[in-house]
Amino acid sequence: MLNFKNIALRRGARVLFANASFILHKGQKVGFTGANGVGKSSLFAMVRNELYPDEGDFSMPPNLAVAHVAQETPAVACPSIEYVIDGDRELRQLQQQLAVAEQQGDGLKQAELHAILDTIGGYSAEARAARLLDGLGFTTPQQQNPVSSFSGGWRMRLNLAQALMCRSDVLLLDEPTNHLDLDAVIWLQDWLCKYPGTLLLISHDRDFLDAITDHIVHIEQGRAEIYTGNYSAF
Repeated sequence: MLNFKNIALRRGARVLFANASFILHKGQKVGFTGANGVGKSSLFAMVRNELYPDEGDFSMPPNLAVAHVAQETPAVACPSIEYVIDGDRELRQLQQQLAVAEQQGDGLKQAELHAILDTIGGYSAEARAARLLDGLGFTTPQQQNPVSSFSGGWRMRLNLAQALMCRSDVLLLDEPTNHLDLDAVIWLQDWLCKYPGTLLLISHDRDFLDAITDHIVHIEQGRAEIYTGNYSAF
């Protein structure tokens, strides 16, 4: 549950919006709409704990896994599929712990970590990452290419795949269709409809919003208000 209570956000002396109060519940798919510069991305930054409200209170349960798409991609040499798997941070931490346990010959710790990996689907992580990359238009050979070999638009697809790889409770997507062709947009739409967590989505694509969202938060003239239903209903 994400609780926004009497929130105000400012950019310099200008008030983006004020007195915003609404609650987003687990599993809701919420579209954020409004003109450029009204505070949609700033609100996302607040959910990521990178920005604080100028007035009011924002709260959410502790230990929620929040995923978002990185805006920059390092020109690293690792295979693209490994870069995507990095999005599952818990998996990577467990793999590191397992490597240490193996070096130390700690059989009990290894057994414990293998059990946890099995529980979280760690052994199917590569297959899961491959499905994400395939859906976003990467061929099987490209999945082994280094991240540095891709152009900017394709690197943004890699960042999107990495965000989807995270087993998140809350997923923040800001214009995720910008670098996608129609096939990838249709695939992403289907994936997001099945996403079990809470989705916060900024998009100017009305058809995309209609197909996915069940609530709309509209920001206009200094107000942010929530409406039930998809974009057409709003």
